[in-house]
Amino acid sequence: MSPQNQSNSNNDFLKQLVIAMVTGSWFELLIESIKLGKRLFRGMVDEGMYEVLEYETTLELKDKKGEKAKFLKRQKVKYLQNNIIAYQDQAWGDGEILLDYKCSPGVQADTYRIGHVSYILISLREQKNKGDTDEFHIEWDMRDAFLEPVQQWGTEISHKTKYFKTQVTFPKSRKPARAWILEHMSQKRTQIEEITQLANGRWAIVWESHHPRLHENYIIGWEW
Repeated sequence: MSPQNQSNSNNDFLKQLVIAMVTGSWFELLIESIKLGKRLFRGMVDEGMYEVLEYETTLELKDKKGEKAKFLKRQKVKYLQNNIIAYQDQAWGDGEILLDYKCSPGVQADTYRIGHVSYILISLREQKNKGDTDEFHIEWDMRDAFLEPVQQWGTEISHKTKYFKTQVTFPKSRKPARAWILEHMSQKRTQIEEITQLANGRWAIVWESHHPRLHENYIIGWEW
């Protein structure tokens, strides 16, 4: 719906509310209030600079002690507004994170922390407009982040996303005993039955979703 049509639709709802108040039809007033509330909420949820067409993450555990790891992200986005000049990445985790940070396209312009989350501002070095697309490739190293026998790694869906895939790969010498996916908001936990051995001998657990829920934190966990 265009901004003009959205505005006209909201104005129609407001007119109905005024009529209901004047005529004293409180039941109708209640119904129209609920309708307007739903419309405004939906509009707030749909806001954003871009939508995510494809989102893939890989966590590579480099050694059997969990001392060294690398995180890789591929995110294809479509811009929903004009005059976009920056993209925001985010990261969290135990140990040392964001070591040797790399991104393409764009240039890392700033990093700041709020609570347990670090935010990375990426300058696009050009202007993007509504309908344009970009495919971001991001990677960074971690140290001493996965030292415990039971570990987890979460990804929050902070924008409308059509497809999401996450995987963790393990050294050949330390196959995970079991793995699961936890959907934080619903506290739904699903066992991941297949632990695959790759051509190079490493082990992998994979989980994917079409149209994952907005604001959900999908946590992939394992015991090794």
